[in-house]
Amino acid sequence: MQKLKIRGGQPLDGEVRVSGAKNAALPILSAALLSGEPLALSNVPALNDIGTMLKLLQQMGVAATRGDNTVTLDARTVSEKVAPYELVKTMRASILVLGPLVARFGEARVSLPGGCAIGARPVDLHIAGLKAMGAEIDIDGGYLIARAPAGLRGARYTFPKVSVGATENLMMAAALAKGTTVLDNAAREPEITDLAHCLAALGVPIDGIGTETLTIEGVEALRAAEHSVIPDRIETGTYAMAVAMTAGDVELLGGRLDLIETAAQSLRAAGVSLEPTPRGLRVQRTNGVLRGVDVMTEPYPG
Repeated sequence: MQKLKIRGGQPLDGEVRVSGAKNAALPILSAALLSGEPLALSNVPALNDIGTMLKLLQQMGVAATRGDNTVTLDARTVSEKVAPYELVKTMRASILVLGPLVARFGEARVSLPGGCAIGARPVDLHIAGLKAMGAEIDIDGGYLIARAPAGLRGARYTFPKVSVGATENLMMAAALAKGTTVLDNAAREPEITDLAHCLAALGVPIDGIGTETLTIEGVEALRAAEHSVIPDRIETGTYAMAVAMTAGDVELLGGRLDLIETAAQSLRAAGVSLEPTPRGLRVQRTNGVLRGVDVMTEPYPG
């Protein structure tokens, strides 16, 4: 699509379905590498990055069946422990296979991510955390080479700064590490919580879900599981604001108020109604004008 032509001036009315969260689905897809049993996922969005992650997993030997917003993964016969540059360069989330591979197989070769239009995102926290868990990591020819022939061991690691991706990678690595892993100053985004719930469904005991301190008990093997990916909070919030500014009345099917509560507070202060429904979330502004509000942007949960 080269351009969008929008004719404004009309209120938005009716209903629209909120997609599953891509940023929750990608680490959960990677988590399938941890288990020799099937992982069945629902509410998986139909996006290019999802297809790229599935292609990466399939070239490693993971069997993947994709349906209508569903994916079933079976990683019992992984033959390759390599994430090649050709795939990693198109999607930074490919780095999330590092933790699961080294945790389950004791080795991984993952290309360093390529450029990013919104600035550098170094992987030093991923490396430091895995080293704390006993991994040996080298960089050779643009690849991270990780080894843990005796397996990873539980450790306490404090993130010097909050990192969503590093938190996800270390959570997955800790799932098969020997002993207890404690992650301090962990990211708290809903996508982190969703990954934690998926790991718990796979049989990994996790305490502190939703807080900045996660305690993960490593297990010898994971079991089969089913999991539904959370709805996308950015999509939910974007629709809500579009309804607000056009004085509309829309039900966001599958939307969850708890995932956008901070944004919802600002919308309510501006004169917008947001109410949960049996099918999702209703947003309406049928009377009056929007009131100006002050907003402070902060890391989640701000």
